[in-house]
Amino acid sequence: MQLSVLAVEDEAPALDELAYLLGEHPEVGEVVGVGDATSALRILNERGVDAIFLDINMPGLSGLELASVLGNFAHPPAVVFVTAHDDKAVAAFEIGALDYLLKPIRKERLDDAVRRVCAARSAEPVPQPEEPVNDEVIPVELGGVTQLVRCDTIGWVEAEGDYARLHAASGSHLVRIPLSTLEERWRNRGFQRVHRSYLVALNMVTGLRTSGASTMVRLRANGTSPAAELPVSRRQARELRDRLIRDPMRAFRPGGND
Repeated sequence: MQLSVLAVEDEAPALDELAYLLGEHPEVGEVVGVGDATSALRILNERGVDAIFLDINMPGLSGLELASVLGNFAHPPAVVFVTAHDDKAVAAFEIGALDYLLKPIRKERLDDAVRRVCAARSAEPVPQPEEPVNDEVIPVELGGVTQLVRCDTIGWVEAEGDYARLHAASGSHLVRIPLSTLEERWRNRGFQRVHRSYLVALNMVTGLRTSGASTMVRLRANGTSPAAELPVSRRQARELRDRLIRDPMRAFRPGGND
């Protein structure tokens, strides 16, 4: 199968050239181009790619910082740096870069890089079923600074129109992602929709309280986020109870103790 590639470059003409050259390669089937590392993380949190070709000097997160973040992913893409600077090669290879291309890009060097990606991909073992891991990060903007919030630090999420408010150990963060999207992406990461307005991490649940026809789910304190009690809709109550009963050890996993 052909490669899916993410190109990351903050200068539009250079991004267009890189995307064009990659798209012309017979081993490349799809190229997605973005102008910064934060946008790249959003793409990678939504879908996987085989390789990422990225610049080093970019506003916000640098290419080296982005590559370090990718090293925490369960199945990170192959990383190829494309830069005008030759003084970062050692650092690039230390964090696992597959290749290091200097601008202006020569076709034969790009061909070498794509061949290396294909070789690395064919040498990968077939992934075996495993326990889901919470290695996903969500980039949030705070005072002009991009902060990376790990999925496993989030206790619950609240819908705010087309946005979602993450209640994490580091505080409350508003992101432009619908709650329904996070529900679908994070179900296998231990999250459960409990109400049209709330999504909770099961390992944060300390109990359920029933009063008449109403059910509330209790969540423990999480870093700077205080303990919370959220409503559970009748439609979601049974599934929530079933998942809690099927996973009685959730509170004893990392991040699950008071």
